[in-house]
Amino acid sequence: MTTNSFLKELLRAFIIGTLIFLGFLSYYYFTDYVRFENMVDDIWLEYFSNLVFSSILYMVNMAWFLFLLKKWDNFLYTVQRMSIALLGNVVMTCIGIFVATFIVLIGFHDRSIQQALTSQSIDNYFQSVFIALVIASIFYIVWYYKYRQENKVKEQKIIAGTASAKFDALKNQLDPHFLFNSLNVLTSLIEEDPYQAQKFTTSLSKVYRYVLEQKNKDLVTVDEELQFARTYVRLLKMRFEDSIVFDIPEKSLNPEAKIIPLSLQLLLENAVKHNVVTSERPLHIKVIEKDGMLQVSNNLQEKQVVKKSSGVGLTNIQQRYAILTDRRVQIEKAASDFSVRLPMLTKQVSKVETQEVYIEDKRYEKAKERVENIKGFYGNLTSYIIVIPILVFINYNTTSFPWAIFPALGWGFGLTVHGLEAFGYNPFYGKKWEERKMREFMEDENF
Repeated sequence: MTTNSFLKELLRAFIIGTLIFLGFLSYYYFTDYVRFENMVDDIWLEYFSNLVFSSILYMVNMAWFLFLLKKWDNFLYTVQRMSIALLGNVVMTCIGIFVATFIVLIGFHDRSIQQALTSQSIDNYFQSVFIALVIASIFYIVWYYKYRQENKVKEQKIIAGTASAKFDALKNQLDPHFLFNSLNVLTSLIEEDPYQAQKFTTSLSKVYRYVLEQKNKDLVTVDEELQFARTYVRLLKMRFEDSIVFDIPEKSLNPEAKIIPLSLQLLLENAVKHNVVTSERPLHIKVIEKDGMLQVSNNLQEKQVVKKSSGVGLTNIQQRYAILTDRRVQIEKAASDFSVRLPMLTKQVSKVETQEVYIEDKRYEKAKERVENIKGFYGNLTSYIIVIPILVFINYNTTSFPWAIFPALGWGFGLTVHGLEAFGYNPFYGKKWEERKMREFMEDENF
């Protein structure tokens, strides 16, 4: 946690502590006037004591929350992880109460360490842990709402950007300079070696035929891509002769394995584009299978003068993988070599998935998710209507302290947020705010 974020969270702790203090002050004013008068007589002492407790409890629970976010990469919302999170909140709260009690008793009431130890009360722990859990639950609910909204923005941006990404991938799969250079090579071969010119033309036609055949597919078998890569390299070797050394397996170890079409060609094109390729400094390109990945590596001998790379090739490969799987393309650059690892997918693909099919599936998933959220809200509402009266009844017949108000308010707040999310309504910004905000993020190139 940086200094700025620490100060920001500390300010929030002060605000929450002040609101809690005002809440207790209001409660005692209406229910226990004697206790209210005692608090008013020494209001600053009461206020700062409350502030010590609330600040310490807030900061230790926030530290625990940030630790969980870092450990689980922002994805907390499974039954097991939320159980661990809430249990951790209980432990951190108990530690915070112990420390805060010492500070208040020794610092504000001039007690000794021994007196501070003997003054520890189970009731204080129970009440503070309960309040901390209610606040933590509200915080988790609010964070979940924010997490879902951010995911919706990213999902919509992916859907809207997929067509553009696929178009750019097709547009940039074969660099115009490659075609220009290939035609130059073909022109020279026609005069020098008509037989080689014929082979070159055949290979060139195969390259473009493959591009046209695979442009709408999401995945092709690794064997198909390896075969295409060998055809493509034959063109390169006719141009660069022995300046390129290419090592590639004949077939994949797993015949069912699939990768993104034309990804190998893009990587080969990048290797030739960004590195020196001469007979004195040959370019060594190696393709191997390793740990379920297809690794393409080459020795690094970057050109001194080269036009600024747009990164379109690697970006498109990464985007297309992101649409189909959670596995990521791995890029490693060392002092002497450069390598890219492409995930080999083993999931069967029964049909060619076009852009329209993908968008239709995403719409169905979104509609299904909305229905599930509404059903979940009604279930939550039913539970609230049943459970809260039971808690009020138990509270009324056991103690005069109205502890039932805390689950009623905490759960009620969460239920309200759940309902707003389920029905897609934001009372603060209007129904069109989410759509406008999504469009704003989608149009932001730095998002």
